[in-house]
Amino acid sequence: MARFAALLLLPVLIESVFSISFFLPVNSRKCLREEIHKDVLVTGEYDINDESNTKTNLKITDSSGHILYLKEDATKGKFAFTTEDYDMFEVCFESKSPMGTGRVPDQLVNLDMKHGVEAKNYEEIAKVEKLKPLEDLSESIVNDFAYMKRREEEMRDTNESTNTRVLYFSIFSMCCLIGLATWQVFYLRRFFKAKKLIE
Repeated sequence: MARFAALLLLPVLIESVFSISFFLPVNSRKCLREEIHKDVLVTGEYDINDESNTKTNLKITDSSGHILYLKEDATKGKFAFTTEDYDMFEVCFESKSPMGTGRVPDQLVNLDMKHGVEAKNYEEIAKVEKLKPLEDLSESIVNDFAYMKRREEEMRDTNESTNTRVLYFSIFSMCCLIGLATWQVFYLRRFFKAKKLIE
């Protein structure tokens, strides 16, 4: 039972943390995407290597294009927002420089994103609300199970609807075949009677 619980907790913890480092060429744009559930706290911290004559903008949007965070001439900072719906979120870094490509070194970008249980600062929260990390972890697991249950119900409804349509189509096809066979029998009888092959 303990092993099963550990297997359940592991995906929740892995999916809550996202860390990446990459080089951003001058006058280029690089975006990262991630799907996040509804009503989830998302926090992040970024650090961009500062280069002279280079400005880097950071913008976070949802699939509808709504701007959740925007920082022009970003170098180092933090951001936080709470998702309003299950959606695909995009984090974009854009480098601009009047010097042109090849004359300015690539910028090193470090990005750490956390969401859900991992995104909360429990030292600050505990002072106000006296919450324990285990309580929020349990709530996160319950929410994930509730989401999976809703998906299972949606899939079951879809399967039932598909099975009903297949059943009706099968009955309709069978009726068509029976009708066609009956018509062929009467047609052949009239044909053979006309040729006087049968009485």
